[in-house]
Amino acid sequence: MITYDKLYIGGHWTAPVDGELLKICSPHDQSLVGLAAQASPADVDLAVAAARKAFDDGPWPSLPPAERSALVSRFNELHAARSQEIADLVTSENGSASWFTSALQTSLAEQTDAFVRAASGYAWEERVRTSLGSEAVVRREPVGVVAAVIPWNAPHQSALVKLIPALLAGCTVILKVSPETSLDGLLLGELFTEAGFPDGVVSILPAGRETSEYLVSHADVDKIAFTGSTAAGRRIAAVAGEQLKRVSLELGGKSASIILEDADVAAVAEGVKYTSFANNGESCVSHTRILAPRSRYEEIVAALATMTEGIKVGDPRDPQTFVGPMVRADQRQRIAAYISLGLEEGARLVAGGPGTPEGLETGHYVKPTVFADVDNSMRIAQEEIFGPVLVVIPYQDEDDAVRIANDSPYGLSGGVWTSSEERGLAVARRIRTGTFTVNGAPLSFETPFGGFKASGLGREFGTAGLAQYVEQKTIAL
Repeated sequence: MITYDKLYIGGHWTAPVDGELLKICSPHDQSLVGLAAQASPADVDLAVAAARKAFDDGPWPSLPPAERSALVSRFNELHAARSQEIADLVTSENGSASWFTSALQTSLAEQTDAFVRAASGYAWEERVRTSLGSEAVVRREPVGVVAAVIPWNAPHQSALVKLIPALLAGCTVILKVSPETSLDGLLLGELFTEAGFPDGVVSILPAGRETSEYLVSHADVDKIAFTGSTAAGRRIAAVAGEQLKRVSLELGGKSASIILEDADVAAVAEGVKYTSFANNGESCVSHTRILAPRSRYEEIVAALATMTEGIKVGDPRDPQTFVGPMVRADQRQRIAAYISLGLEEGARLVAGGPGTPEGLETGHYVKPTVFADVDNSMRIAQEEIFGPVLVVIPYQDEDDAVRIANDSPYGLSGGVWTSSEERGLAVARRIRTGTFTVNGAPLSFETPFGGFKASGLGREFGTAGLAQYVEQKTIAL
């Protein structure tokens, strides 16, 4: 069992003001994983004060960018050395299958390296000649104190995609982690200490919703970086608007995967297994609307049903498990309610369905589920379920597929499956979404990631992600 009875405030392990420790239990069998301190608004005040002092009076913002990059690179080495340990801990906390957590943790070294490379070539200060015949200096300066608020489903990816560019830019950061993944969040504090970050630059606070709202509305926070639900994002945007804080939001999705009639159906089914069911389906980028041509509809439905029924559900620590438990009992109940809703709406159940998988009654498990004969106006096609539930929607022709794909309040991700890359690219150009894949191609940490419409504001990864943490200043000469 792991215990963190202190919070990480400004680089120091500090007892929480109210002394509360939260029990973190396995979503697989309810066994105790560990105990973790939880922050209150009083702890937020301490963390923000430390961050404010470190930004306003400390050396961090004024260090040469290369020196900040060196410390970030040192942290990256330490983090990579413990990647498997961290992956195992995350699996124990949130139920993500070990194949997924291990692969994701390994990839984070490149995510951080991509930010370091972006920072090395970034125009922190440049002199430009104007049309007036004069010169100006254009500077990119750190935005200030950052509140980074992250979810439980991919905790270190969500944390580092905010922490790293903010630190490279010269900001100080308070990272607010979810109660469910408090342990791996606080473990980051050990690495920042070992890497040698100055006092006040980083704080890590596990906390619930009330304390989170107190943090994002704090007068001494200059920027909010948030990943989570669209509903929470709207609330944060309202707070930021009232106070004119800078804000970036990576929110929900209901992404469409368009299968063109020339696609290899067997390859599509195997690809959809990963684009739709990875991380237990608890992922904002999951392709949960599958658009299939009427000419091959039943063939595609049958292939997806067979693939889904063949998925191993069970103990997330088992290397053979593909889908583990949902993170909490209420999350399981929410997904179960959507499965019942799909039946009420008249969709045809072709895989999975209501009830708990046999032998897994002690955990927060649902059956990976596929519905056919779904109309895009149904709630199961419009609302983010955040679990392993797919809907297969028929379309008439390519224009109809594009129309259905775009008929969503969200615009985060999506994909197309085809034997012609050029045809796939043509379809991709017509979809209103921030990221899109052709035949399941992987996304790079060097290219922008983020959403259109209700899927968010701003971009992450590489140079675009770095730019979210700077203010531009012009000095006329």
